[in-house]
Amino acid sequence: MESVFEIIAEPNRRAILSVLVSSPQSVGEIERQLHMPQPSVSKHLRVLREAGFVESTVDAQRRLYRLKPEPFKEVDDWLAQFRRFWSAHMDALERYLDRMDRFPTKESTAAKKKKMARPKPRTDKGEKK
Repeated sequence: MESVFEIIAEPNRRAILSVLVSSPQSVGEIERQLHMPQPSVSKHLRVLREAGFVESTVDAQRRLYRLKPEPFKEVDDWLAQFRRFWSAHMDALERYLDRMDRFPTKESTAAKKKKMARPKPRTDKGEKK
């Protein structure tokens, strides 16, 4: 059996999952939205169903597929470590930028003065010789 990550590594399966985020869809609806042949959609839906990502229900004469949340929990748990990593780094960056706003450095003030004192370069555009 493939891991959750091997299942979602396949681009067509991710595309199908993205379509199913908004609402349950039939094979035909998925096929039309993704411009994929029906056999490919069915094959990927079978893999997603067997892995527990989707389930199907019968609605009149069509079968609707919808997402199941359980496998996404494993992905979310794995991603949590990276959210903590980025959150800590973004918090540190925010604190640093706040300090920069409150205490401008002498170097930045001096650079501003130097830039303001510099004469503008002369351009000869539009002049006749």
